[in-house]
Amino acid sequence: MSKDIRIKKGLDIKLVGDAEQATTETSVSGVYAIQPENFHGIIPKVLAKVGTEVKAGDTLFYSKSDERILFPSPVSGKVVEIVRGERRKVLEIRIEADASQQFADFGKKEASKMSGEEVKNHLLSSGCWPFVKQRPYDVVANPNQAPKAIFVSGYNSAPLAADLDYALKGKEAEIQEAITALGKLTEGKVHVSTSKNSTLSPFKEVKGAEQHRLSGPHPVGNVSTQIASVDPINKGEVVWVVNAQDLVVIGELLLTGKYNAKRTVALTGSQFAAPKYVTAYPGATIGSLTAAGNLNADNSRIISGNVLSGTQVTQEGFLGFYDNQITAIPEGDDYEFFGWNKPVFNKISTSRALTFSWMNPKKKYDLTTNTNGEHRAFVVTGAYEEVFPLDIYPMQLLKACMYKDLDEMEALGAYEIAPEDFALTEFICVSKQPHQKIIREGLDLMREELG
Repeated sequence: MSKDIRIKKGLDIKLVGDAEQATTETSVSGVYAIQPENFHGIIPKVLAKVGTEVKAGDTLFYSKSDERILFPSPVSGKVVEIVRGERRKVLEIRIEADASQQFADFGKKEASKMSGEEVKNHLLSSGCWPFVKQRPYDVVANPNQAPKAIFVSGYNSAPLAADLDYALKGKEAEIQEAITALGKLTEGKVHVSTSKNSTLSPFKEVKGAEQHRLSGPHPVGNVSTQIASVDPINKGEVVWVVNAQDLVVIGELLLTGKYNAKRTVALTGSQFAAPKYVTAYPGATIGSLTAAGNLNADNSRIISGNVLSGTQVTQEGFLGFYDNQITAIPEGDDYEFFGWNKPVFNKISTSRALTFSWMNPKKKYDLTTNTNGEHRAFVVTGAYEEVFPLDIYPMQLLKACMYKDLDEMEALGAYEIAPEDFALTEFICVSKQPHQKIIREGLDLMREELG
């Protein structure tokens, strides 16, 4: 049985620079980097040494808290550098990739004939476990806890997000195998959500999962929105989440025995001359994915991920482990004289005070990173609730996180959320408060104190 998920609260931010549905194969050669900070809450114990030859799927490091959770190399090659920061914190493990890729062999498996424990052990030993994340806390899932349900979002509603129907085209067999395997890991259901307007979704004929059709503005594609609508989280309960593109990696592992993390990445934003899709492995150098002359790097903000919740990088930086989008928009280093006191026609606003984006909802904008204001104390406007679809008081929860009241954070629904759920409230915040950072710190405190 399927359930339609329709929300009215939210905001679609339409930007110039949608990726054209054309994919370019990029060279595998070059330096790749796995960054432990991509796996929030993980303290790495490094196994790889400089000079070590590795295959794709060989372990680079494991979690200090659970030795079973392994983090593999996305490519085959040689470990050339382990970059450390203060107090010898591991920042990056860099691999010089081979021109021809070699894969570690984990053996072919048939998910339908495996038990739940066998599926779990196989995902752990092959390094695919980091693809499974959990609510609460939005961290790599704890394999010792059983989830009441597993959610997969087959639709990304974020600004300029990759079209998953296109990016996953032809991967139906891998997706089905992964869904079958995930079904063994929970006594509950596997929930798959797709856009109501989708006609070519690779999830359309998937078996062993409950389908949901999504409609409404962003953040309808966020998993937290879907969980809240279908199976809300109560204290003591755990829900697991897997990204749609990561299902392909899990499915291919089962079907072929290979850890092949190759994915389709969308190059988006107005600073790309030709926004398009490219193939890439996690940890690829940003510069290697942007063809010469395609990216206008002059005075640009390059983001691994989307403009709301992505991470700022440089051309020498690396693609995030969970990211399938690179965005480039103009840097907002200019300021308008009396910008607060004149009509605004070229920006998006939820307010109708001297702003007119509400009159043309389909217009696309070329926005910069300018915050259009300075950091100040919270101003009570009621605007957050207009773009926040969860049954939670956003400002009260933000304040509870700031003054570290664990009881209040629990009561206000902190178990249900992830930092990305507050990206829109941060975008429209007249106080210019860092909502996602506040929520991340609050969730970390809860995890540390409450477990």
